[in-house]
Formats: sequence, structure tokens, C-alpha cells
Amino acid sequence: MNKEDYILFSGGAQGAEAEFGVNAEKYGIEEVNFTFEGHIIVRTRGLRVLNHEELKNGDVSLEYISRLMNRRYTDNATFRKILQTIWYQINNGQEVFVIGEILEDKTVKGGTGWGAEFSKLCNKPLHVFDQKRNAWFTWNKKEWSERKKGDVPVISQNHFTGTGTRFLEENGQNAIKALFKRSFR
Repeated sequence: MNKEDYILFSGGAQGAEAEFGVNAEKYGIEEVNFTFEGHIIVRTRGLRVLNHEELKNGDVSLEYISRLMNRRYTDNATFRKILQTIWYQINNGQEVFVIGEILEDKTVKGGTGWGAEFSKLCNKPLHVFDQKRNAWFTWNKKEWSERKKGDVPVISQNHFTGTGTRFLEENGQNAIKALFKRSFR
């Protein structure tokens, strides 16, 4: 497929999402950033501001997410809207790339973890670059399997999601750059 056929679905937030967007633009990949009125983001290319009805489509029980993620989330309007925009990111991508940290319970740290869990529930190919372990991991329907140097992921679906931590480290930034370079030479 041509680069023109690819679309990155993301959220435009500081950190991993912004870096995915920077690389998409560099390689001529279309970008869609889901957000909501009043949310502070750094990427405005391909901005898609969701209205209140659209946000409701991505609503999920915080009690359910808390149980699924083995942690407690407080119910505030902004956090709920962020989770709703993550639903759009994952729902639109056919393959998901996350920058973050895989925890002992096999979930991904932070709000980003909901995107990873939703990807698992939807049986979407899911790849996480764990910044602490400095390695890519792929979910194989039961557990995380570490990818070896010659077997790191590439973007293989024309609609893909790029999301992750706001606290992007240099190795996470380099992982995103290398992912795009491998995928769109």
C-alpha cells in the first residue's frame, strides 16, 4: 500500500501521542487526533473535536475499567472524556502501538492502559514499547511476548493507532522514530 493509504489515529497529547503525530507528518501519513472541547493538546493536525453525543458513544463504566485494570479511577468529567477519546482511537485503528510500561499484572500503566486493555478486548494486534525494559512487546492473547532485535514490529495495517504516556523518554521517542522508519522506508 502507498503511504497515502495510511491513517494514524491518536489524541494529540503531550508525549507519545505528539511524537507519533510528528513522525506521521514527517512520512506523509494522514493523522486524526480525537479530542474534546477544552482539552489541552499539542498536535492540531487532523484535529477531530468530539461533541457530547459522540463522547457518549465511547463511554464505559469506570467501575468496570477499575476492575479490569486492577486499580481505582476517580470519576471526574475530564478523565472520563479522555477515556472516551481513547475509545475512538482504538476503535478506528486496526493495529495499536503504545509507549509506556507493562505492569506485573499484565496491564499497561496509567490512562494509556485502558487503550491497551480495550485493544485486547477487541482482538486487535497490540504492541507496547516498555520504556523501563527498553523493548517492544506484543500481546499474544494470553501474555506479553518480548520482541527480539530482528523481530520488532512494523506498521502493517493502513489504519493504526499510536498512543502512550505523556512522560516520553528518549528511548520511547527513538522507538517511535524507528517504527516509522522501518515501516515507511
